[in-house]
Amino acid sequence: MLDGFSAEILARFQFAFTVSFHIIFPSFSIGLASYLAVLNGLWMRTRDETYLTLFNYWKKIFAVAFGMGVVSGIVMSYQFGTNWSVFSDKAGPVVGPLMAYEVLSAFFLEAGFLGIMLFGRERVGEKLHMFATAMVAFGTLMSATWILSVNSWMQTPAGYSINEVGQFVPEDWWQIVFNPSFPYRLAHMVLAAFLTTALVVGAVGALHLLRDQADKEARRVFSMAMWMAIIVTPIQIFAGHEHGLNTLEHQPVKIMAMEGHYESHPEGWAPLYLFGIPNDEEQRLDYAIGIPGLGSIIFEKPLDKAVMGLDTIPDEEQPPVGIVFWSFRVMVGLGMLMLGLGFWSALARWRGHLYDASWLHRACIAMGPSGFIAVLAGWITTEVGRQPYTVYGLLRTSDSLAPVDAPAVAASLIVFIVVYFAVFSAGTYYLLRMMNKRADTSELGLRDGPIRTAGITPAAQIDPDFIPGE
Repeated sequence: MLDGFSAEILARFQFAFTVSFHIIFPSFSIGLASYLAVLNGLWMRTRDETYLTLFNYWKKIFAVAFGMGVVSGIVMSYQFGTNWSVFSDKAGPVVGPLMAYEVLSAFFLEAGFLGIMLFGRERVGEKLHMFATAMVAFGTLMSATWILSVNSWMQTPAGYSINEVGQFVPEDWWQIVFNPSFPYRLAHMVLAAFLTTALVVGAVGALHLLRDQADKEARRVFSMAMWMAIIVTPIQIFAGHEHGLNTLEHQPVKIMAMEGHYESHPEGWAPLYLFGIPNDEEQRLDYAIGIPGLGSIIFEKPLDKAVMGLDTIPDEEQPPVGIVFWSFRVMVGLGMLMLGLGFWSALARWRGHLYDASWLHRACIAMGPSGFIAVLAGWITTEVGRQPYTVYGLLRTSDSLAPVDAPAVAASLIVFIVVYFAVFSAGTYYLLRMMNKRADTSELGLRDGPIRTAGITPAAQIDPDFIPGE
């Protein structure tokens, strides 16, 4: 123990800290890669210089975010071999190949075509450049697919057997990859990435519209982002509801914690608690504010059917209810704000004031980071709600930890905190500087030479020593 913190608590916090930093960047780069493919396709189809300007503007931002995502994720693989080596030994025959598939089929695809997308338009031709851009977008989606398959298997394990030494051994890879929660988690996360990107793009467009309502590039990017917000947010809410029903079927204890249901409702009419203060010690929700019967309706149960609570679960099998309860409400609350923002933009568009609605633009800037916060809150809900297990119902977190000492874990944790805040604060600041810069016709220039496509005259020849964002 180290001042009351065990090696397990410190190791869990260390992994949570590093993955929290890491998840921010893929949740942006997944959506931005697809957005770049759309912009490039629209440029090739319409020959509208605005799309090319925006493509060259956002590709630089993507390159920085992609690099930061790669760097932030490297240390997690080392933690599997140090702090969590017992987990790696027991679950490695299943999760190891899935993570290797992610590297071989997805990450190499992204990295292999990234250089062509960034610098190769004039060297390989427009069609091959478009193919490379599409492959980068496809690679980011494939990367998410494999990683979410690993995580989903840990939540709803399937297609395995356990050998004589306690290892999980694959029996049916189809069931392992497409385990019961995987389709729901994949849809929910990819939609979250698209929505996160739309909010960032919309915030950048809104910022530049506040400075100049006639900014053509800002108008285009803001309009596209708001279309995404109004279309994707309702789909995401529906996907989240379906994911919740799947979780209720396979991980009912997590749902009990999310909803704050310490008590069972044997006669039905389970309430939907909007707010309250979870009290694990007394096993009750203090100062609860709820709507009678709405919980049963959301669970798609008859109103008179029993709804079980945490009073049917032993204390040692329960997750930390307070964390799960509040992180879930942060995610849902932000989702409702996103929905409201989308409808606000639709109303402004219908009235012809999309580009001069200054309060809408300010709201979009304020909501710019909300996608990242919602993703983090959703991840916390998913992972903390799985406790006390790493492989749900089969392998406890306490049994997954390597024989490490608390001081050693604490020392590496302090180093991670210092280095991560120093490096990624600088990287984030640089990204914000790039976004603060206006997209204009100078973005038509490329490092590898002028645009020679018919009908396009570059506004300026960019110097070979040009640094993006400066």
